[in-house]
Amino acid sequence: MATSKIERLMNLVIALLSTRQFLTAEKIRDSVAGYSDSANYEAFSRMFERDKNELRDLGVPLETGPAGRFSTVEGYRINRNAYELPDVDLTSEESAAVAVAVQLWESPELISAAQSALLKLRAAGVQVDGDVSAAPITAIPARSRGSEPALGKLLAAVDAGRAVHFQHRAALNEPFIERTVEPWGVVTHNGKWYLVGHDVDRDAVRTFRLSRIGDDVREFGPVGAVHKPEGLDLREVVDRVTGSGVVTGTATVWVAANRAHELRRLASSMTDRTLTEREGSVLSIPVRSWEWTARLIAGHGADALVLDPPDLRADVITKLQGAAARSEIAEQKETH
Repeated sequence: MATSKIERLMNLVIALLSTRQFLTAEKIRDSVAGYSDSANYEAFSRMFERDKNELRDLGVPLETGPAGRFSTVEGYRINRNAYELPDVDLTSEESAAVAVAVQLWESPELISAAQSALLKLRAAGVQVDGDVSAAPITAIPARSRGSEPALGKLLAAVDAGRAVHFQHRAALNEPFIERTVEPWGVVTHNGKWYLVGHDVDRDAVRTFRLSRIGDDVREFGPVGAVHKPEGLDLREVVDRVTGSGVVTGTATVWVAANRAHELRRLASSMTDRTLTEREGSVLSIPVRSWEWTARLIAGHGADALVLDPPDLRADVITKLQGAAARSEIAEQKETH
């Protein structure tokens, strides 16, 4: 049975983390499970190139260097110092909580695959750190990474360059809404996984938490039709949306007179303006998190209107439509 893309990427990460040497592409093809499925070396090269780009988009610090002291052949490894977490000092209570979490999320299948990969590397003559194979290996918590079927289907769609339909909800207590997206990639941010792409219905760049995407992800359209824009950094897109503590932009918002005092307190400038026969003010608001700002503005309903940027206005409209849909569902339940 062919190795799935997720399993192949996991095998590659384990292999590149488990050695201080730079591994050549040839040795990776022979030693890492999943690459032997390729029909020939050219097919392997294309697959390996896509996988390297995928790892870099996920934030994995992939390095290149000579495969040997006197070799001119390029090899690959992962910078463990940049990839691994620093030493963590936990209290006894915190340690107990971590131990419980590990037991909840352990994956025997992953441990078996990891040990098998390390044995193959040793058999191929690759020096593997002794403490790596002895360390317990656990799966990524499903609540953080989202549904595994959804993740696999989204990665497959990105790899194929095809658009997708899926169900998504803005919050766990909100109903699912059908979305049509041209996916560009999946990245991590603060332990959470996000899909980044072009939202076809809203004609804008959007990010989607994988934990809020349903399992039913459906590809459609021709292969190779979807491409990530040249030079676009997916992690920067996610940082801008989630907010990383720095000002990411400015929003221009109209608010009704004597209303939306929270927004008024945030404003760096304010000018009076009448809109649709209502008196009010136009505010210039510095934005650190588009998501938080969109929720704040939507909370004021008809008393606040985003004038710019269009992406933020679309986000607010989406949140208001979701609130209206929930209200309608609640009314229907009361009626019945």
